[in-house]
Amino acid sequence: MSGARSVTLPATFRPITMASGIKASMARHPGKTALICGERRLSYAQLVARIDKVSILALQGLGLRPGDRAAIVAGNCLEFIEIVDGLSEAGIIVATPNPRQTTAELAYILNDCGARVAFATPETASLLADADCPALERIIVIGPDYEALLATAHGAPVLPPVAEWDAFCMPYTSGTTGKPRGVVLPHRSRVMVAFCMASEYGCYGPDDHYLAIAPLFHGAGFSFAHAAVFFGGSCEILARFEPETALRKLHESGAAGTFMVPTHFHAIFALEAPVLDRWRGVALKALVSNAAPLAQATKERIVGYFGDGILHECYGSTEGGVVSSLRPADQLRKTQCVGQPFPLNRIRLLDDAGAPVAPGAVGELYNESPCLFLGYWNQPEATAASLRDGWFSAGDLARQDDEGFFYLVDRKKDMYISGGVNVYPREIEEFLFRLPGVKEAAVVGVPDDYWGEVGRAFVVPQPGAALAAADLLAACKQSLAGHKVPRQIAFIEALPRNAAGKVLKTELRQQV
Repeated sequence: MSGARSVTLPATFRPITMASGIKASMARHPGKTALICGERRLSYAQLVARIDKVSILALQGLGLRPGDRAAIVAGNCLEFIEIVDGLSEAGIIVATPNPRQTTAELAYILNDCGARVAFATPETASLLADADCPALERIIVIGPDYEALLATAHGAPVLPPVAEWDAFCMPYTSGTTGKPRGVVLPHRSRVMVAFCMASEYGCYGPDDHYLAIAPLFHGAGFSFAHAAVFFGGSCEILARFEPETALRKLHESGAAGTFMVPTHFHAIFALEAPVLDRWRGVALKALVSNAAPLAQATKERIVGYFGDGILHECYGSTEGGVVSSLRPADQLRKTQCVGQPFPLNRIRLLDDAGAPVAPGAVGELYNESPCLFLGYWNQPEATAASLRDGWFSAGDLARQDDEGFFYLVDRKKDMYISGGVNVYPREIEEFLFRLPGVKEAAVVGVPDDYWGEVGRAFVVPQPGAALAAADLLAACKQSLAGHKVPRQIAFIEALPRNAAGKVLKTELRQQV
């Protein structure tokens, strides 16, 4: 009779949790600065003490139990890491929704995960106070109220057993194609992502300083920042992104690493030339971009401004972690490329039947690694639909060249069929982006009685540019195959994006 094999763990086995790395770093350098945010600083000893207090507060003061859910609804702040680590060390699953959502959107997420307690800033606490969340017992406001509660947590925490495959946190998908889903991430996957990033980027040593620019509620933003203190470095958290402030901090702090999304770069390069010249020159070992594809023209400008040998563009997802990376040496050699598999990752390109596609052909990208999620919260069918024999797909289409490099063609859901031919909007967007006067562009498929679907392009002009739809269409007709040429062009002040910088094409389709 077959069955699951019983495994006896060796006496020397210790599960690795995200907080365990910080605690090990504290043992080496208790007085060293771990976190900075504005004028506030925490040493490693202070950070670990506060993590422990959050654990005690959760289990004793708030009456939470392992497996319960809590949420932190906050922008970037010094308390973010200690709250997530302290709750997860107590076995609490921590939801981290985007705080820049409406009351109704936040209520949906808190009700979906059944959060009993929410940690919030004064701004988000007022939103949550109006939310209809039957399971939510308490809102703790970060600030004096939170500090007073921490002061009541005394002694050493008596922690429940937490396995490394237990849930660490639960970010929610951005909902670009439907309702947000809770992505359950175990300690194991986050720890492995940290080790892979340290190996690939070389900016996470104990002597390295990291600048956290991206939102901490976002899976990648949190992972990149947390890795700095996991390995004993220091991390400065920017409470909000201001392009000149970010450049100044990179210039003055000697930061070894940072992570930005494409919209950050667009905002930086929109600064006036004297400002860019003033803060030119950084000590970065790694400048990482993720969350949305970088246009090739933007890559060229990044390399020209920040310097050669530091830009990494990685492809990944909240569910799959970092899947592939295009390293600095290949940034300008491999156009519109997302590189090769990240450490510990394997990638397959499969057709709809699950068979490998021919070399150079387009297939759905699946990855397998120890960095994968546990599944979507309370959505077993959606989890099963995203997996094929344990390999995960975020629904992206890609091809592979003869050197083993991968190229994202588009999202499977963004592809449209015009006259029976597959059209991938990203190729058209890249072309439009390079035209004079075009700041940004997005293309969606819209219904057409004759062709089935045709493309509609939404174009954001550069400030002061006088663009005409007829001129853009003429340029497309000169360089693109007929079925790729958009039939319609609409000018728009800004593309709708979520906090991670992804274009919300569902909103664009609603404007058609």
